[in-house]
Amino acid sequence: MQLQVTNSPFNEEQVELLNRLLPTLTQTQQIWLGGYISALTLQGAAAVSAAAPAVLAAPSASTAAAGGAAEPARSREVTVLFGSQTGNCQRLASSLSGKLKEQGFEITVSAMNSFKPNTLKKVENLLILVSTHGEGEPPDNARSFHEFLNSKRAPRLEHLRFSVLALGDTSYEFFCQTGKDFDQRLEELGGQRLSPRVDCDLDYDEPVAAWMEQVITALNGVGSAPAIAEEAVLAAEHAESLQSAYSRNHPFHAEVLENLNLNGRGSDRETRHLELSLAGSNITFEPGDALGVYPENHPRLVEEIIAAMGWNPEEPVPLNKQGEEGTLHEALLRHYEITVLTKPLLEQAAKLSPAAGLHELLLPDRAPQLKEYIQGRDLLDLVQDFSPWDVPARSFVTILRKLPARLYSIASSYNANPEEVHFTVRAVRYESHGRERYGVCSVHCAERVQPGDTLPIYIQNNPNFKLPANPEVPVIMIGPGTGVAPFRSFLEEREEQGADGKTWLFYGDRHFVTDFLYQTDWQRMLKDGVLTKLDVAFSRDTEEKVYVQHRILEHSRELYTWLQEGAHVYVCGDEKHMAHDVHSALISVIQAEGGLSPEAAAAYLDHLQQEQRYQRDVY
Repeated sequence: MQLQVTNSPFNEEQVELLNRLLPTLTQTQQIWLGGYISALTLQGAAAVSAAAPAVLAAPSASTAAAGGAAEPARSREVTVLFGSQTGNCQRLASSLSGKLKEQGFEITVSAMNSFKPNTLKKVENLLILVSTHGEGEPPDNARSFHEFLNSKRAPRLEHLRFSVLALGDTSYEFFCQTGKDFDQRLEELGGQRLSPRVDCDLDYDEPVAAWMEQVITALNGVGSAPAIAEEAVLAAEHAESLQSAYSRNHPFHAEVLENLNLNGRGSDRETRHLELSLAGSNITFEPGDALGVYPENHPRLVEEIIAAMGWNPEEPVPLNKQGEEGTLHEALLRHYEITVLTKPLLEQAAKLSPAAGLHELLLPDRAPQLKEYIQGRDLLDLVQDFSPWDVPARSFVTILRKLPARLYSIASSYNANPEEVHFTVRAVRYESHGRERYGVCSVHCAERVQPGDTLPIYIQNNPNFKLPANPEVPVIMIGPGTGVAPFRSFLEEREEQGADGKTWLFYGDRHFVTDFLYQTDWQRMLKDGVLTKLDVAFSRDTEEKVYVQHRILEHSRELYTWLQEGAHVYVCGDEKHMAHDVHSALISVIQAEGGLSPEAAAAYLDHLQQEQRYQRDVY
């Protein structure tokens, strides 16, 4: 888009310069420049004027004060709050805090649910790092702070300077919604931005580094610190696997030792149990951590896209932003996402297509139609629905998002299975818009991965889903379907520890005969006393469907007794339905057995969450 003199505050010469510069900037450079200008604004008009001869030169402290009254002393105290479901924001917050401490700042870093919200009125510099969970909802440890900030109890914050880093996924409708909520609300309460909010997609390293650089620049009031920001991001990645050279950006190619179907003959489901070798990697993990797996797209879909566009599969194209090249077939098979459509992708595709229908779909008043189109369609649909295309493959692949890793709860204890990692994945197959569709990683594992093959993997530590430090503490685990995977890890670990604490597993699926995942493991653990209680719910085996939340309600009194004895509660699985139903069932148990009001029962459960006695790994 070209800037016009008539609708801007710039003169003709400035407009010409801007129109020559802006199209050449990467997204990261645009973010950096926006933050730099914001930082200059905070230093006052005198500093901006002094910096004018060299726009990208960092103003010095003496320059900032030139020609006017001295600038008020800036506070060196910074509060860093994170809201994180799987640990990404927590790692980034910790790394950023470490770098700020090295520069002499006094740092308070805290999970949002551990921060006393009433102290917010005393905070002068606030940095928020938060992900978005589910359909635009805050992560569990951000929920209470989010509610407080949007309540009538929230104080005025005219004294506050803040900045927000939001992590999200553009394939979701409410992309980075929680970060947007915080950013808007802090402004409504009178806060001033240190630097603009940055919204990050799954491939977040560059925008995170740019945001950190903006923040450090603004807090210091002078200069910039690109190396510091980049180091902070690298430190966060290194924290994913402290003892290993492998990480999200440098995966380990693990040999597949076993690939078994856990479902019995006649089941309408296929659930795979995979065991991978970690030999030679120095990778370790704890129960509750997740395994990141980089899959391959379905070869058939890759071939159909190439054929629909009339491309040569052997044509060399970029594989990544670092300039590495490979064949088009390799790029679409292993490097780019081709099964998910997002609004940003369609906006970029529209720049390469003259198709009126595509441009009309992106008009502001067509939002419902755009949302409907994106659901259940992939890149093949896009190129077929809006043909013809006259664009070289080299140009087209640059608009595609990097193929993200899929995260799976680890289903084994490292101490019980040294130099191995196990995970559980249910194959996803369905029909949509007249074509059969496949879950990228699940079908890759189910159909095309054999023992002896390798999978690129890394460990994602999850500090928010961990066994109690004391092995004597009772543990209640609720995990229907593949949500039971981490509890196999938990129980194997407790067995290795020789833990005496009671354990109770609630498990559910469709049919007892064909869908009882890890049945022999649970039976052995019951016999050996590693598992104290097991309650199951098979929804299709009875006329009236029975789920895990019904079993929870049936054992209301005993479950409440366990809570009173200090039990920790863990929930893993589907967030949209199961997790909400289980949450409601737990509140009902606490209300009935504790003689509490619904509000007091909800507060009781919130308190368990703050004490990390109620932890969820839901998706």
